[in-house]
Amino acid sequence: MIFVTIGMHSQGFDRLIKKMDEIAGKIDEEVIMQIGSTKYKPKNARYFDFIKDFEKIKELNKTARVVVCHGGAGTIITALEEGKPVIAVPRLKKHREHINNHQLELVDALSNNGKILAVYDINLLEEALNNPFINSHKKSNANSDIVGAIKNYLDRLN
Repeated sequence: MIFVTIGMHSQGFDRLIKKMDEIAGKIDEEVIMQIGSTKYKPKNARYFDFIKDFEKIKELNKTARVVVCHGGAGTIITALEEGKPVIAVPRLKKHREHINNHQLELVDALSNNGKILAVYDINLLEEALNNPFINSHKKSNANSDIVGAIKNYLDRLN
């Protein structure tokens, strides 16, 4: 199962949800999406807007083969804590998905540290789902590894 999650941000993420819905219509794997405030409603995948019970989000992360998400730190950490490979598509200011490009910076830092697979061109998302990184992902000590990677990123900002 592929779990797609865009977090709790008030802006939708139509670009990611539309592309994953298109991919879901072509593959033989279940896709479940948390679409938040996205206006587009998937036709080829199960979806929900928000879940208040964080344990259900953790369970979806745990049962997924791969987690596809926005570039939010909390979302990425949750997936890594469950030992799942992460494909992160940062929300971008130019698409009006966020007020700035901080997700791009975080995704760059984590991708450069080998913690996640970054997708910057949405048209390469389907290819990323078959990337060897996803199939050879090994659970790391997410708590210390990811906190260290985020700390390094934040230190560079100062």
